[in-house]
Amino acid sequence: MRPHVPVLLATLLVAHQSVAAESFDLQALITAARQEAPITIYAPSGKIVDTAAAFSQKYGVKAEGVKINGAAQLEKMTREFRAGNVRGDVVLTGDPTAALAQMMPLGMVENWTPPDLLGQIPATNRDPLVVYGDPVVWSYNNETYAKCPVDNIWALTDAKWQRKITLQDPLTKASYLDWFNQIEHHYDEQMATAYQAYYGKPFDRAQGSATEAWVKAFAKNGPLPTDSDGSASEAVGAPGQKEPFMGLISTAKYRDVAKGKLRMAICGSMQPFVGLSTPAFGLISAKTKSPNSARLLIHYLMTEEGIANQTIDGKVSGNSTIPPHAKEASGVHAVWGQVLQYQSTSAPQDFDARQRWSDIWRLNFTR
Repeated sequence: MRPHVPVLLATLLVAHQSVAAESFDLQALITAARQEAPITIYAPSGKIVDTAAAFSQKYGVKAEGVKINGAAQLEKMTREFRAGNVRGDVVLTGDPTAALAQMMPLGMVENWTPPDLLGQIPATNRDPLVVYGDPVVWSYNNETYAKCPVDNIWALTDAKWQRKITLQDPLTKASYLDWFNQIEHHYDEQMATAYQAYYGKPFDRAQGSATEAWVKAFAKNGPLPTDSDGSASEAVGAPGQKEPFMGLISTAKYRDVAKGKLRMAICGSMQPFVGLSTPAFGLISAKTKSPNSARLLIHYLMTEEGIANQTIDGKVSGNSTIPPHAKEASGVHAVWGQVLQYQSTSAPQDFDARQRWSDIWRLNFTR
């Protein structure tokens, strides 16, 4: 069971603050790292394999990248920590809520922010360290439609869009359950404002939150749940469709737009938001035997070179000075101000609310 220790969580978030930039010596860190055992980094993207190889070549510090998704990350790192047999020295979180609600309070992982990059990393991205934001965006088929056919998410609850919206199944993608709670806690007024804009009348607060009302209505409208963003993007962007789906799609799938395989664009006019950005925290195992190598890898990930194969997929670096990748295909940076940002402060509540949102979705979902 997750310990209900918000004070402990807050303490852990600040316990590993970096030393001042003027006392940090990158070359000394590199030298120390070269004396340590090889390290392994767990990440939800298979691209981590190439990142680790490039890091090893650059610094002469052996690192291996292993693709492991969020739920498996938590299970694996928990077992390793309890056994005192750490294999994953660094983790790029696939489940940030679980990291904040379980890994950090239990002392399994530690935060470290590169001191020499503090001026480039906004305060909100430092504890825990956000390596990148991973956006999903409302998308439409721009071969069929000259512009996005929807400009308000309440329209997605109308009969016109019944069984014509797709997204990865919230019952198997915990981040969507977290986002339902995030929106209710932090952005519910925007949901109520969008309701009034669409229906021409105020949202009736007697129903509860506007977010819960939307989730229920959306589920009842029979969206197509998929097992991956790839399947959802095919439903939206496959060419030659007369009535294509709309969907909530990872910007990474816009790679196939660049290759000419799909026809998609972001619904930039969607109210109250065009997408959601879930952070990948870069955390170090508290029991790693190679702490300098782990810190050097974290430092590398916070540079343009180290994060390039993620930013090409539309992920946004936690280092604010790193520009959009020249070959990024979705154009998400143009609408970044309309993408909701994950708020770490409610992570324990988000984690505890997963069952509630799962039940709401399951009870209202109509095939």
